[in-house]
Amino acid sequence: MSTQQMPPVEGGETRSLSNVGDIFSDISRNLSTLIQQELALARAEATESAKKAGKGAGMFSGAAVAIHFAALFISIALWWAVGNEIGRGWSALIGGVVWAAIGAVLAVKGKKERKQVQGMPKTAQTARKVPDALKGNEGVA
Repeated sequence: MSTQQMPPVEGGETRSLSNVGDIFSDISRNLSTLIQQELALARAEATESAKKAGKGAGMFSGAAVAIHFAALFISIALWWAVGNEIGRGWSALIGGVVWAAIGAVLAVKGKKERKQVQGMPKTAQTARKVPDALKGNEGVA
C-alpha cells in the first residue's frame, strides 16, 4: 500500500496523508495567527483614527468657543447700530434670521462631511481576503 505525499510545507519537508492531525494543527495555528494579525491591524487603525479625530475635535471645540464670542460681540454691535435706525426689536429679529441661515448652512455642510468618513479601509480590504486564503486562493484577487 503506497502513502500519498502532500506538497512540501514551510520547512521543505513533505507530509503523508497519515499525518492529518499535524495538517489540521497547522491550519488551526495559521488561522489563529491570521485572526490575531487582522485584529492587531484593526486595533492599530482604530487607535490612529481615534487620536486624529480627538485632536481635531479638541481644536474645533476651541475654535468654536472663540468664534462664538466673536460672533456674539459683533452681533450685539450690529444689533445696536441697526437698532438706532429701525428699532431694537426689528434689528434683533434680523440678527436672529441671519444666524439661523448660517446655522442651516453649517448643518448641511457638516452632514456632508460626516458621510465622507472612511472608517478602517485597510482592515476591511484584508478581511475580505480571508475566505479566499482559507480556500487556498490567496493569490487570486
